[in-house]
Amino acid sequence: MARDRHPITTSWAVTGLGALVTALGWILRPRNKKASSGIMGFGLAHLVLGLFDMVRPTVRNS
Repeated sequence: MARDRHPITTSWAVTGLGALVTALGWILRPRNKKASSGIMGFGLAHLVLGLFDMVRPTVRNS
């Protein structure tokens, strides 16, 4: 049985995950700059995509 999830919930989850991964990359910055830059880029990409998904119009097929 599938729950009817609101599309904005997924957008917030992706944005929150992006913020957490970006923070993790920032914390790891003093240890390994190359790896932390990649982690931060991955997190920032999720942040931006989550925000774009929030403003995108939703299409529902009933």
